[in-house]
Amino acid sequence: MGKNLIEQDRWLSVEEIAIHLGIKKDTAYKWVAKKRMPAHKVGRLLKFNKAEIDAWVISGEAESRAK
Repeated sequence: MGKNLIEQDRWLSVEEIAIHLGIKKDTAYKWVAKKRMPAHKVGRLLKFNKAEIDAWVISGEAESRAK
């Protein structure tokens, strides 16, 4: 049970979040650059909280067009 909790709480990389969303890594970087997708800088790396990303998708923000 402890391992599952750690896996659920860990931060995801760009590659992992792209796989989770079914998009390319380049698309993930573009969405972050346009301030559309929630991401956090950890040193020089971008990390993603899966729950935040899922909420962002459910809210419809993933579909909104940048102006």
